[in-house]
Amino acid sequence: MSNKSAISPETQQAAMAVAKATQKPGQTKEQTKLIAQGIEKGIAEYKKQQKAKARERNKQQKKRAAASNVVDDVNDEMTPTDNSSNVGRWLPWGLLLLSWLGFALYLWR
Repeated sequence: MSNKSAISPETQQAAMAVAKATQKPGQTKEQTKLIAQGIEKGIAEYKKQQKAKARERNKQQKKRAAASNVVDDVNDEMTPTDNSSNVGRWLPWGLLLLSWLGFALYLWR
């Protein structure tokens, strides 16, 4: 696979425009073309780096999202949602009341 087919026409045009803008007096068309090719390679390398950074950022975001989902799941599990928690809340008070009633009946007897 040649580099020319991997580089978009827009990138080639931009590279040629930069090469022509920096052209020195007495520079041949071939030299300008070589400079443009170097610029194309630089642009392609820059784009590859940016894609790699974007992929890495996406991976990090997915890891953070997965971690926050795990934390949310743990918090949801710890949050009482069934009726057994209501029984657990009233049980100590009921036993205390029952013990006081039993003690009161014992004293009045």
